[in-house]
Amino acid sequence: MANESNEVIKRLFQRFFRDELPGLSPTDRAAFESEFEDRYGELIERSSSMGTPSFADLVGFGPGPLKAFDALDMPLLRNDFDESVITPQLNASAELYYIYQMERMRLFQVVDVLRRLFQNGQIRIQRGPGARGLYILEKWTPIRYTRRDRMIAYRRAFNYGNAPIPGGAIVNRNFHFQLVAFMSALSQYFTDLTIGQVIRGADTINDRPFASLSTVQRVGTDLRYQLDRASYGNILALTQEVGQYLQQIFELLDAPDIKRSFDANTKWDVVEAVANRHLGGASDMSQRAKMADAGRRVLLYIAENDFRTSIDPSVFEADARKVGAAADAWIAAYRLTPEGRRFGGTVNHMRWSPGLGGRSNTRIAA
Repeated sequence: MANESNEVIKRLFQRFFRDELPGLSPTDRAAFESEFEDRYGELIERSSSMGTPSFADLVGFGPGPLKAFDALDMPLLRNDFDESVITPQLNASAELYYIYQMERMRLFQVVDVLRRLFQNGQIRIQRGPGARGLYILEKWTPIRYTRRDRMIAYRRAFNYGNAPIPGGAIVNRNFHFQLVAFMSALSQYFTDLTIGQVIRGADTINDRPFASLSTVQRVGTDLRYQLDRASYGNILALTQEVGQYLQQIFELLDAPDIKRSFDANTKWDVVEAVANRHLGGASDMSQRAKMADAGRRVLLYIAENDFRTSIDPSVFEADARKVGAAADAWIAAYRLTPEGRRFGGTVNHMRWSPGLGGRSNTRIAA
């Protein structure tokens, strides 16, 4: 469609929208706005893409005579930058975050200690499922990605730890700043929403959200983009292998003969007992477990969400409510860790998103 005709359609739709919208009730207005925007966008897209590309006509190399600007087709430029991510990589990053928190709980070190105790005859098990599991781990060595490989993966994807950076690799230096910012923004959104539900006093106020989506959408988009850039290579394969190994570890630690050897009721009691006796102590186990679960849930939500600015607030609220509770749980657990005890609140830490204050190159042990 010609440029001039395209502009006429836009003006007619805008005039119709201004004339008809004030006469509708608030409920009908909300439904009408959504339907109008969808139809308007569909018409503009169809009208802009019906003709053949006009660049040759513009520069005078087309089959016909040189056309005026008003006679050229209106180009439709698509902005798909925020959608150009690889979802499996983001899902792998979410699982890698869970694995990292298990690493901080010394779960892999605990299993290595149990293997050594079993080999040296320092643990009283011999024929039970725990003994068989330790024999299988010792015999077949099911994991090929070593601790060094995992540390490099944590450094690349999250900038956690002090592992050397492989030459030419992209490191997600601002991950922790952006993660704290997103958790804070999501928590603040639902806090503001709760306040808005308390102070509303008019029918018209009930139809507009008290909280703002812009910060959540902006930080979430940046976070998923940076994770996508840094999670290429062996991150997916490493996460699959180590995740399977971790599941086997959980089954091993929950074996009755191993729990009986340490007078433990649960597998987490075994982890704590082994860490206290052989690894210099266990710390932040409750906090790390909650951060692992809540952080993974939030990162999976980010991986599947394109953070469209045109989304209806009520749809966003329904979709993100459970994730908002996970963000609150993550913040509460993070505040009780040594590195999170200086965490002062939510709004002030929005400046962490771009790594301001000279922190962009700081390695985080979170």
